[in-house]
Amino acid sequence: MGQLIKLTITACDIQNGVVTMDNSKKFTVMINPENYTHTRTIKYDEKEPFGAVGKVIRFNSTDTEKLKFSIMIDGTGVIDPYASDVATQIQQLNSVVYKYDGNDHQPNHLRLLWGTFIFFGRLTSIVNEFTMFKPGGAPLRAKVGLDFEGFMSKEEQALTANRSSPDLTHVIEIKAGDTLPLLCHRIYKDPSYYTAVARANNLVNFRDLKPGMRVHFPPLE
Repeated sequence: MGQLIKLTITACDIQNGVVTMDNSKKFTVMINPENYTHTRTIKYDEKEPFGAVGKVIRFNSTDTEKLKFSIMIDGTGVIDPYASDVATQIQQLNSVVYKYDGNDHQPNHLRLLWGTFIFFGRLTSIVNEFTMFKPGGAPLRAKVGLDFEGFMSKEEQALTANRSSPDLTHVIEIKAGDTLPLLCHRIYKDPSYYTAVARANNLVNFRDLKPGMRVHFPPLE
C-alpha cells in the first residue's frame, strides 16, 4: 500500500501563461472523493445540404473542460478528532474556491491536484447538503458538491482554436537532453508555450521529463 495522497485545492495566479501558486489559500479534503467526472466536449456545426441523405458534421471548436465531484466534511470527531466544526471547514473551503477577491475583482483561479491528476479551473457551483446535526441544530456532517470549469489562457486558446494551421496534433517521445521549452521552440517556434503544453499533458513539473516519455503537442494557431 502506498502513501495516502489527499486532493488539494489551491488558489493560483495566471499571468502570461505562467502559473503562480498561493499556498496561503489551500484546502485539503478530509476524505478523498469516491469518484469524479471529468468532461471534455467537442462542438460541431451540423449542416444538411439540400437533397442529402445525412448531415454533414464539421468540427467547430473544443469546449472548456469540466470537473465535478462531491466531498464529505465531518465534524463528529470520528474521522479526525482535531478537525474544526463543519461550519468552519465550509468557511475555509469557501475562502479558497468561492470568495470574491477584492484585488482581482473575481473569485480565485484554482489548481486541483490529486496524485497524477491535475486540473486548472474555476468554481461554477457549490452545493452543501447537511446530513447530521447536534441536538441544537448545528450541523455535524455535510456533503459538498463542487463543479469546476477549466480555465484556458490565451496561449492554450491559440493551441486549440485554429483549424487552418498544419496538423501538429501528435506525440513526441522524449529523448535525453530534451526540455519542454526547447521542444516548443522546435515545434511552435515559440518556447513560451511550454506551460500550456505541460497543462495539456497533466505535467505537474514541466522539468521532469524522462527519456521514453510521450508528450502530446496540440495544434497551434
